[in-house]
Amino acid sequence: MTAWRCARPVPMRIPGSLVLSIALTACASSPAAPAQSAPTPAPAATVAAAPTPGQVDGPTAHKLVQDGATLVDVRTADEYATKHLDGAVNVPVDQVTTHDFGGKDKPLVLYCAKGHRSAQAAEVLRSSGYTHVYLLGAMSAWGQ
Repeated sequence: MTAWRCARPVPMRIPGSLVLSIALTACASSPAAPAQSAPTPAPAATVAAAPTPGQVDGPTAHKLVQDGATLVDVRTADEYATKHLDGAVNVPVDQVTTHDFGGKDKPLVLYCAKGHRSAQAAEVLRSSGYTHVYLLGAMSAWGQ
């Protein structure tokens, strides 16, 4: 059997885009240097910080409402009439963008039956510029 051989070596050309792609892949997969972070100062004991807007538990929701947040039931009027949390105002989820809550910086605590509609209402309000929207979620979380 005879091996096939080329008369002279043929130089191989590699496209520049392939070289760049390989270089970027190699850099992306190399381990990153550990990030340097500044130490976080301890919070002052006398100053009570408000929770970051987002999901809150029952005790936090109680505290927010006690401190002036509006408790908002985003269920339908019929559901609200059947049962609701004391002090809550009823603003159905499809009406939250048109309701006057007293300013976009007014703290709001939202709830519904299971948490889906209140999450939807929170997203709509935040995208409309409301800055202090807290999500209790399910009405049952109020008692926890």
